[in-house]
Amino acid sequence: MTGRIADFLSEHLKGDRVIWVVVFLLVLISSVSVYSASATLAWKAGGDSVRILLRHLALLSIGLGTMWMVHRWKFAYFSRLSQLGIHISLVLLLMALLVGSELNDAKRWVDIAGVRFQPSDMAKVALVAFVARMLDRNRLILHDFKNGVRPIVAYIAATCVLILPADFSTAALLGVVCFLLMIIGGVPFRSLAITAGYGVGGILTLVGLGVAAPSIFPRFSTWVARATGFFGGEGGSDSTQIDFALQAIHEGGMFPQGPGSGVSRNAMPVAYADMIYAFIIEEWGMILGGVGLILLYLILFSRAIRIGTKCQRPFGSLLSIGLGLMLTFQAMVNMGVAVKLLPMTGQPLPLVSMGGTSILFTCAALGMILSVSRSLTEPEAASPVESSGHRHAQRSIPKNQHAHA
Repeated sequence: MTGRIADFLSEHLKGDRVIWVVVFLLVLISSVSVYSASATLAWKAGGDSVRILLRHLALLSIGLGTMWMVHRWKFAYFSRLSQLGIHISLVLLLMALLVGSELNDAKRWVDIAGVRFQPSDMAKVALVAFVARMLDRNRLILHDFKNGVRPIVAYIAATCVLILPADFSTAALLGVVCFLLMIIGGVPFRSLAITAGYGVGGILTLVGLGVAAPSIFPRFSTWVARATGFFGGEGGSDSTQIDFALQAIHEGGMFPQGPGSGVSRNAMPVAYADMIYAFIIEEWGMILGGVGLILLYLILFSRAIRIGTKCQRPFGSLLSIGLGLMLTFQAMVNMGVAVKLLPMTGQPLPLVSMGGTSILFTCAALGMILSVSRSLTEPEAASPVESSGHRHAQRSIPKNQHAHA
């Protein structure tokens, strides 16, 4: 029986097996922790925590299904899809900014067919894939800033600017990841310096506009309050929430107390989302819950880097490394906030926090990394996708001409 299960998994779950193991462990941790942390949420809503768990499991199942489907594709397809994805993302981000649903003074969502959708989650994956594509296609002209680098910077800037008014942390995280990807992709120092100059200039402009005309950025006061609270000032509810998280970590101690033992869910409004790392430590201790979770993300990061360095095609290499950077940085930012190493951001813990589109696109990103890893052992998975025009040209050349060639 065990042999049959192993054969089934080997046949259907391709690519890096370590990543699959890490994903299933994160899903297990998420299921147990969200069920425990959402008990107070269910009570306040007059509902049942089992119903919340079932909804979360359904989202995880859809995410895992997406991950499985994506990892079966040739990674070369993602190069073309990134073109479509980035432009759809820009349109959706603009819609969210202009007519999106507002919550906590932030327009981050658009409603499509009755489903609330957060475009920034899609934009993160699409932009990293698109930057990997552009670095690959422009690798021979990266020394020319105007033609080789500026088009890449333009898409990064456009995406981050549209995300920024509602979600500063996501825009900053995405900008840093793309900048690091440009370094890895071989962009010359001069072009990197120009790009960094644009970035610093943009931040200074943002601060100036926020001070001079606060109505342009309604969340500017929130960003200032979070920064002030982090450096010891009055940070309002955000500082209180971090204090609750630190208390939860203190109560957790070094060793596990078991699921259901945490009480911070009664005080922290988002113990099942933004602050789930602190809640996990409260129930599972610093060694197993705290350090163990960090190790899982570091293992995921190291495998993505390993896959990227072994892949022979530049796009696949940059795609794996870029997505690995994005997921790991997001996890580290979430955990850094919980232990007060960073100001409050609202970044979810990938594949662990309760969420909708975040889980879906995290799984899509993991599926892309697995697709690249699958190409290391299956040569046909690494074969480039030929355009229809190229195939037509090949068919139109007589066989005797191929022989002469």
